[in-house]
Amino acid sequence: MILVTVGTQLPFDRLVKSVDTFANELSKPVLAQIGKGTYTPQNMKWIKNIEPKDFDNVFRDASVIVSHAGIGTVLTAKRFGKPIILVPRLAALGEHRNDHQLATVSQLVGRPGIYVANTDDDLRNYLLEELDSPSHEDSSEAGRASLVTYLKNYIMTV
Repeated sequence: MILVTVGTQLPFDRLVKSVDTFANELSKPVLAQIGKGTYTPQNMKWIKNIEPKDFDNVFRDASVIVSHAGIGTVLTAKRFGKPIILVPRLAALGEHRNDHQLATVSQLVGRPGIYVANTDDDLRNYLLEELDSPSHEDSSEAGRASLVTYLKNYIMTV
């Protein structure tokens, strides 16, 4: 199963609509957690919010995660060893108050198991591929330290 999750704080109809347009082409069923969105998917199962008690089980059952660029979801994908496709929210489209998700993906792109989709075509193509999972053991201490430093500095400026 492919899990699409937009988090619980803000709607992200662009992401949900994008996956919904080609969900019928995918070889795996799709479950979308649409949160506060107003778009109603037509080609995939959906739920407003996944209960916290069920979230780990749903995540565990997924073969790939599609998500906004929320660091909590990235860390959960890493914990469960799931590949994750990140679609950053864009401030210019009113999806967030600033473009911090673009900054986040700039630091994550190229890491094992993390894929960044900047266009609908990127997203579709990733979902049609077999994606590598992240390793449970981070082979790059320097990379991990760099990410931690970046996140600390970013948090201090917000």
